[in-house]
This record gives sequence, structure tokens and C-alpha cells, in this order.
Amino acid sequence: MDEWVDILDASGSYTGTSALKSEAHRLGLFHPTVHVWCYNTKGMILLQQRGAQKQTFPLKWDVSVAGHVGAGEDLAVAAVREVQEEIGVEIVLSHLEKIAVFKTEKRHSKDLFDREFTHTFLYELSEHVPLVKQASEVEALQWFTLSVFENMAHENDPMLVPNSQNRYEVVITEIRSRLQL
Repeated sequence: MDEWVDILDASGSYTGTSALKSEAHRLGLFHPTVHVWCYNTKGMILLQQRGAQKQTFPLKWDVSVAGHVGAGEDLAVAAVREVQEEIGVEIVLSHLEKIAVFKTEKRHSKDLFDREFTHTFLYELSEHVPLVKQASEVEALQWFTLSVFENMAHENDPMLVPNSQNRYEVVITEIRSRLQL
């Protein structure tokens, strides 16, 4: 689905302009996105398997929830909306914990140049909460132990979306610090 997104400069500041997401990707314009990593008190992390029809990394395991921030939309509100859309869970905004912002520049094809500032959040979620995957975006949802996820990241598991090692390390470290693992 095409949507309007705010355009950022190379330092992540808002420019006061917006564009369709497809145009931002075609032209390589920086824009904000959100990632929400869901974890539980048992030391598990929720991963989503990307849908088979996705343009980038189809059927690879990825962050619990990811999405674009609509033009004029608050970052945390966008995160809450994306969680509801992708995994069918209504979360409490005040329980979201922002842990980092990552700058990404990745050319996937001549018409898809991802240049994003990804605002990254953690959310503690019970493994007993019923999950409802968004059929158009998500192939599967699965809880992994934090140590299995860490091994996948360290070994550059081909079933995991390739990402900077630093990004995964930050997420793992932040979750461990909350669980005292």
C-alpha cells in the first residue's frame, strides 16, 4: 500500500516535505520507520517471517513488527498502530521503550533504494497473548529464545534478514538488561 511519508535530511531532521512511500523508495529519500521488538519475561523474542510477496527479503525472519511512519504521525503512535496491524495486539503506548535510532541506506534494485531512520522500540509482551498475523504482510509469527536469536544473528543465518550486527547486538543487550540475563 502506498502512503504519504515525511521526508528527512541526511541527519534525520524533518524537512517539512512529504512524498509517497513509493517515490521516497524510488528516489532514495530519507524517511522515518519504526521497529518494535517484542520479548517476554522468559527470555524469548517474537520474530515474524516476512510474507512471500514482500519486495525485500521474502520469507526471512525479521523484527517482531516493522513499518513506515505516516506523514505527520507521531513515532510511538505509528509503532502502536503497526503492532495492531501486523500481529493483532493492542499495546499500551506508555509501555513502549525507545532504545535507538538506526540510519539505513540499502539499494535493493534500481527502483528501490531504502534510506530510513528506524526508530527502534522494545515491548514486553506475554507469550500467552493471542497473535493474529496480517496475512498480506506476515507469513508466520514465532517465539525464539534470546540465545537462539543471538546465534542466528552471529552466524549470519540465511533465514534471518541480513542486518548490521550492531543493530541486533543493541536489541539483544537491551532485552538482556531488562531481564538480567
